[in-house]
Amino acid sequence: MRRTHGLVAGLAAAALTLTACATDAPTDQPPGGGGETEQEQSADGEWFVKAEYDRQLAQRDEEPQGPADQPWLQMIEPELVDTAEYKQDGKTLCFSNASVSNPWRVTGFITMQQQVEVLKQAGEISDFRVSDAGDDDNQQISDIQAFVDAGDCNAIIISPSTTATLTPAVETACESGVPVIVFDRGVNSDCMVTFIHPIGGYAYGADAAEFLVEKLEPGSKVLALRILPGVDVLEHRWAAAQQIFGDSDLEVLGDEFTGGDGAKIKDIVTQYLQRGDVDGIWMDAGDGAVAAVEAFEDAGKDYPVMAGEDELSFMRKWKDTGMTAIAPVYSNFQWRTPVLAAVKIWKGEQVPSEWVLPQEPITDADRDEFLERNKDMPSLHYAKFGGEDLPGFPNAWKDR
Repeated sequence: MRRTHGLVAGLAAAALTLTACATDAPTDQPPGGGGETEQEQSADGEWFVKAEYDRQLAQRDEEPQGPADQPWLQMIEPELVDTAEYKQDGKTLCFSNASVSNPWRVTGFITMQQQVEVLKQAGEISDFRVSDAGDDDNQQISDIQAFVDAGDCNAIIISPSTTATLTPAVETACESGVPVIVFDRGVNSDCMVTFIHPIGGYAYGADAAEFLVEKLEPGSKVLALRILPGVDVLEHRWAAAQQIFGDSDLEVLGDEFTGGDGAKIKDIVTQYLQRGDVDGIWMDAGDGAVAAVEAFEDAGKDYPVMAGEDELSFMRKWKDTGMTAIAPVYSNFQWRTPVLAAVKIWKGEQVPSEWVLPQEPITDADRDEFLERNKDMPSLHYAKFGGEDLPGFPNAWKDR
């Protein structure tokens, strides 16, 4: 059953409005280059796109189209495009990856590789060529150009390291005539055949903030822990939280950048606890969530109401402590979708121009189900990786 967000969406539309896993710098357009580009200022001066904010909050209530047991094939409000011009017998798939520099990306890339193996066995893919840019824009630009120059890629998948800088390289790939698929992070162009991503950062931040508003008493004090400034998906998460907290009776003690470093997170939380009560913790990504919880334990304080992420280290701590918590999700299973999209395009089948995937947080109602599914997985694994039905499960993810 999908949750109802009507009240919050209404508040969002009326409010004066102001992103795991991404490393994208803010641009003057939402990922993919479409939609409203008007910038509005919030109390802390950060930018955001109001129309996109409203759209993401509303999309959480949309029932996705597609098979219920395969969320990586589901789509929200799709506008299908004809791909007949790309129909071909070629089976060489090329992938330009920004990096595997964090556990979310490692988990996702393993899922992608396992999906490719299934399609190789089925004769749908013959060769899977991968370049890893190590989060270096110039390296990724070179990687994409190398794929174009080789002239033997039948489709190119790109997960950009940043938005604006990678846009020309993506457009060059499009101009080669090869079908291009962009996923995870966007670029300022709509030249790709399809852009694949979960609902987005605003939805993630709202899921976490709404939970704290619902579970905490009026007047309760919240500490926001953020990884980095200037990252669009992370900025969107915090922008959404600011709107929701601003319409509530909660007090935000501060928002602190942590770099996702567990020791720094623990130190920051400890300092706030020394000054007074902290009733809730909001995080823009779950890296280091366990360290935040441990700070309360060390201080002998009651556990906070907590918003972490679907990383297993946090979810296991959540269950062990019995604290009140939620795990927002930036759907890791999206790493399967571009591979499957490439095969569809080679067959001349329609795909969405913007392929928006569902993004449902994990709550206490389904936490134990996801923990059981992932009981043999390492702590840095993500619960909604979407690979339980793949032949490599569970060893491929365990032996990373």
